[in-house]
Amino acid sequence: MDIGHEHPISACYSARNMAKPFNFYCAASRAKSVSLVGDFNAWDPTSHPMKRRVHGWWFLQVPLTHGHHQYRFLVDGKPILDPHAAGVARNERNEEVSLVAVS
Repeated sequence: MDIGHEHPISACYSARNMAKPFNFYCAASRAKSVSLVGDFNAWDPTSHPMKRRVHGWWFLQVPLTHGHHQYRFLVDGKPILDPHAAGVARNERNEEVSLVAVS
């Protein structure tokens, strides 16, 4: 065992490096499709489609790492902010996005 290596074993298991499941919900009863885009999927509208639940809710659980993440919903292709988000910011393209903090 190399005691003097650069990355101690404990760093591999740091809370900052571990992903935690985070639940996203979107109310869109008339939508045909809802997807989740954000900094965690390079804003790719095809990578995180949400699943329809009862009463018009859409759901998706995504593993997110420690820190703040930007996201928004695409409801039938139209960007929608999350009214239950921790806050609102602007992304690198100057678009309004929702914020979530994972700790």
